[in-house]
Amino acid sequence: MMLETINQPSDLKRLSIGDLETLANEIRQFLIEKLAATGGHLAPNLGVVELTLALHYLFDSPKDKFIFDVGHQAYVHKMLTGRMHLFDTLRKYKGLCGFQKRSESEHDVWEAGHSSTSLSAAMGMAIARDLKGEQHQVIPIIGDGSLTGGMAFEALNHIGHEKKNMLVILNDNEMSIAPNVGALHNYLGKIRTDKHYKKAKEELDHLLKKIPAIGGTLAKTAERVRHSLKYLLVSGVLFEELGFTYFGPVDGHNLPQLIDTLKQAEKASGPVMVHVVTLKGKGYSHAEENSMIWHGLGTYKMESGEVVKSAGHPMYTDVFGQAIIELAENDERIIAVTPAMPSGSGLIKFGQRFPKRMIDVGIAEQHAATMCAALASEGMKPIFAVYSTFLQRAYDQVVHDICRQNLNVVFAIDRAGFVGPDGETHQGIYDIAFLRHIPNMVLMMPKDENELRHMLKTALDYEQGPIAVRYPRINGTGVVQDKVMQAIPIGTWEVVREGEGITVLAVGPMVQIAEEAALTLEAQGIKLQVINARFIKPLDENMLLKLSKEQTHIITMEEAALQGGFGSAVLEFYASKDIYGMQVKCLGIPDYYVEHGSIKEQRAEVDLTVENLIQQVKLMMPRKRQRALM
Repeated sequence: MMLETINQPSDLKRLSIGDLETLANEIRQFLIEKLAATGGHLAPNLGVVELTLALHYLFDSPKDKFIFDVGHQAYVHKMLTGRMHLFDTLRKYKGLCGFQKRSESEHDVWEAGHSSTSLSAAMGMAIARDLKGEQHQVIPIIGDGSLTGGMAFEALNHIGHEKKNMLVILNDNEMSIAPNVGALHNYLGKIRTDKHYKKAKEELDHLLKKIPAIGGTLAKTAERVRHSLKYLLVSGVLFEELGFTYFGPVDGHNLPQLIDTLKQAEKASGPVMVHVVTLKGKGYSHAEENSMIWHGLGTYKMESGEVVKSAGHPMYTDVFGQAIIELAENDERIIAVTPAMPSGSGLIKFGQRFPKRMIDVGIAEQHAATMCAALASEGMKPIFAVYSTFLQRAYDQVVHDICRQNLNVVFAIDRAGFVGPDGETHQGIYDIAFLRHIPNMVLMMPKDENELRHMLKTALDYEQGPIAVRYPRINGTGVVQDKVMQAIPIGTWEVVREGEGITVLAVGPMVQIAEEAALTLEAQGIKLQVINARFIKPLDENMLLKLSKEQTHIITMEEAALQGGFGSAVLEFYASKDIYGMQVKCLGIPDYYVEHGSIKEQRAEVDLTVENLIQQVKLMMPRKRQRALM
């Protein structure tokens, strides 16, 4: 196989175009086979095989900087830069990262798990290059979905103004994860489908060359004619008016055409945009037919395309999706809002049932948050369904537009806690710390899927300001779900197991871990009290005062960052009341980034386990009792 001879990008230079086309087929087969066993982002990578080959064929990484927006389209790049032998470990604990990783290879010059950052990064690298007097290309590769992010437009504006030499690749596959939405998507579609576009542009260029550019009135007239004709004939005028030299659209799977276009683009000065049209999932019929499902998934059967579903109870996400349908049946003010994640957030069925009350804004979390604020100001009940890691992108809007105005926005925060194979860029472990300090915010987390249903009812009944429900990326516990949802009194905790001497205040899935530990300890004669601390803000102050009067020791347990987290809130409460003399031990995620692996492995790494909790309980006991248990 030709693929076995490629160990570094320079190995491509000796190949013919025909060889590259053969190699493209081998790369696709490799990816389909390997990801069947490991899972991963299949469809995005199948779509950029020829594009990645062409870039490495023409340019010299790592001297030339390839900046992949989001990063889950970089598998082919990893294969061509010496990491093909590591694909059996893809997204596994201590294995190959599913995104670009600077510590993994010198060819990974930028890390990104969130979209719309590549153009800003490219601008920074271009400025640094010019200040250092270096000569190399800076090549951001951004998808049409990522281009809808506001940050991308900020960068386009700056790049076009500064006129820095840069080659921007617009990978247009009509998708982010879900089908793209919005005016920009429609604009790109117009360019993509215009059969006469290329011919019109060539004729326009020929005509413009005949217009004399002599000073004074004639020059101004020529410039007006130039612009008028351009607006009349050229569909890519948006990018040209932003200061880019525009090439395309070009077939991203036609290697000769793609390479020829990139060669032409390289000769241009200033910022250049090459509009490449690709097919997400190219070469694997199952992925081509449903690229949304095949964007990122677990293992599958290669021949049949059957996705191997994990056994177990419904995911929290699915429970959320069903619950809000039931609630929306009785309240026409409920509107679901998602930033390009209708499937991942469990909103597909809601959108089918209530198409006018389901709003997908594209990759635009800031816009989504402020729009929800305005909806609430007009008496609607917006539910902002968003992954914890993506809510970070709308922090200012949450503070300024929602909480400051004390508007009734419901935050449905999915993927709260560890997320497994997607790793550090997607861990949902910071939202407690960045939400609980904001005035007017209420923050809660359920111990199981049944309590999630009741919390959604609580949130939608709440009339006093913003309220958030966070829930994990795991299967539910299998408890019986109540048919009728009931509101939970704000700021109240639940004693799930009586005990004495030591109490665990557990948040979310940590309640199950605490209960397992309590069962083991009970067999050893130790009665551990377990409390479901379902409200992270406000705290159940009555319960905390009761525990202090009983002089019980406390262990807090949360699958979230320790600094600024739930445990910190408990410590702050006791300090504010001048309550001392009781031990408070906080278990959570320490101050470093936890990388990819299974959720079980991630929890074990930071000691959020039954075994560690048992050990911590025993360490809190009087020394005589400790010695007796040894």
